[in-house]
Amino acid sequence: MPPNSSPRPIIEVRVKELSQLFNSLDPSPFPERDLDDDAAEYIVGWARELPIHEKLAIAIHLPEPETRKAEERDLRTALLNYFQQRAEAQQHELNELFRIGRRYAAIGLPILIACFMSSQIVRSRLGAGPLASTIAESLLLVGWVANWKPIETFLYDWWPLKRRRDLYRRLATAEVIIGPTRIAAGISDAPDRR
Repeated sequence: MPPNSSPRPIIEVRVKELSQLFNSLDPSPFPERDLDDDAAEYIVGWARELPIHEKLAIAIHLPEPETRKAEERDLRTALLNYFQQRAEAQQHELNELFRIGRRYAAIGLPILIACFMSSQIVRSRLGAGPLASTIAESLLLVGWVANWKPIETFLYDWWPLKRRRDLYRRLATAEVIIGPTRIAAGISDAPDRR
């Protein structure tokens, strides 16, 4: 960690080569390349475990020649770009989920209204007997079942997407510390990620 900075949770990654951090099949220019799946999963996994109210730091430990290469290629920008793109993708998924939820509601609510009205008609025409009661209750049940998906969407389905988006946003604003193995950020016991 740089001197005079406030303590913050640090996610440490040690690699032997800069190329281990990035997807080798991605032909994009370096600052826009996708992280390797294992590297991204490792960083995101550790970020989930850290306190959500604190700003994060990511310490990348590399051998000295690779550290210079990382600085030249602007590894900081590449990492932060990757997580910013993931946050934007999660926001798009969240927007799509709400759009679909509104469509579900546009279908389900008229069905509920029609079932409620039909239930009232059945009760008024057939009286209070067991057959009328069974039909009326069945219609109400169908109406509520038709609204199960929009209710599930708006009450529960969006939370995981929001949490993931917020996590990626935190990672997109993390401090990135790049340094030689066993020297970066004054930390000597970084886990090895191969």
